[in-house]
Amino acid sequence: MIDDPGGAVIPTGVDIPVQPLRRATHYTGEPGCIADARSFAAHFLEQLRTEWCAEIGSGSEDALLLVVSELVTNADRHSQGPYILELEGTDSAVSVCVYDSSAALPRRFPRDPERIGRHGLEIVFALAAEVGAERVPVGKRVRALVHLGRD
Repeated sequence: MIDDPGGAVIPTGVDIPVQPLRRATHYTGEPGCIADARSFAAHFLEQLRTEWCAEIGSGSEDALLLVVSELVTNADRHSQGPYILELEGTDSAVSVCVYDSSAALPRRFPRDPERIGRHGLEIVFALAAEVGAERVPVGKRVRALVHLGRD
């Protein structure tokens, strides 16, 4: 909206928030944490739909929920302590960050359909536009950027 010097308000269209939507939660590794993380991410997407007028198709939603599941599962299996899930999003993309207490960076294995297990990071790379990992003072942070859109 633009204020007119005479006091009239001139509508300029839909007001879009300036700051990305940010939410974070932590998990201790108790049973059910991965399902809770997916539920947290689904609620986050609903907030994006409401607050950012994001048009999110079922394919984008499924991709985001699977990325969250894989990254939280890796933190649950490979760290010796609690971990944090942080989501930051707009109408076009969501950044998924998982912090855990292990300083060991994840390894991406070459594709091998005969290998049993260790496909989580391979799945994340297939679904995300960007994937990265770095050491932080408390351990490591793994980040994946998932683009949103209509199917």
